Amino acid sequence: MSLSAYLKWGTIAVLACAVGSYARDKKDPKPSSNQTVDSGSFGVFVKGQRVVTESFTVQQENGISVVKSRLQETGTSGGSTQKTELQMTASGELVRYEWSDGNGGSLVVTPKDEFLLEKIVAPGSSKPAEQPFLMPNTSAILDNNFFIHREVLAWRYLATNCQTVGGTQKCQQGALEFGVLVPQDRTSMRVRLELVGREKVVIRGTERELLRINLQGETFAWTLWVDDKDQFKLMRVEIPDNNTIVLRD
Repeated sequence: MSLSAYLKWGTIAVLACAVGSYARDKKDPKPSSNQTVDSGSFGVFVKGQRVVTESFTVQQENGISVVKSRLQETGTSGGSTQKTELQMTASGELVRYEWSDGNGGSLVVTPKDEFLLEKIVAPGSSKPAEQPFLMPNTSAILDNNFFIHREVLAWRYLATNCQTVGGTQKCQQGALEFGVLVPQDRTSMRVRLELVGREKVVIRGTERELLRINLQGETFAWTLWVDDKDQFKLMRVEIPDNNTIVLRD
């Protein structure tokens, strides 16, 4: 797929400059309307013990980018404990975000009058509470416990900060700020991402050279590692304050 074709992904446009394997001649058949960009699972480890598995898919469905995720606590059976679905337009504007858990709680975020409106239903209740946010509909969703949202944010940062020149990816130095909404906390914030460079990291017993990106907010500092040789997929996350490590399975 050509660079211009992939730019229609908006927030996920960085995949265009990431993978040469997706390059295709203009004479090739038109891509299908339903296309998987990433899928798999993350294991969340606290003090070395696996506590949660997050299963996810990132797809394009008829021009809309759809990010789905399910959380399953280790040792539990039956349905997943939480699930989300994030929908964005080709230009990265929010269409709809949904979250629900096994206890009956749910929330929905949609644009309204160029801003965002969150509707929350508490467990055991049928009447939603509403909370508006004076944020543009291009704001990123960064909900609690969902690491695929961090991958999408990293893609957005790289798409903004990097460009392909003569077949080589060039990235600017320095951090960029993004406005994000954390629906479960009913709050918004500013976060900073900064590309540090290549580092050798052990993934499932094998040493890999990955790109490191620092993600910071007012009260947290995380480290993300993405694989620039495989669609900039998120491979590892470290959260030192919580003794937490996240690894792609």
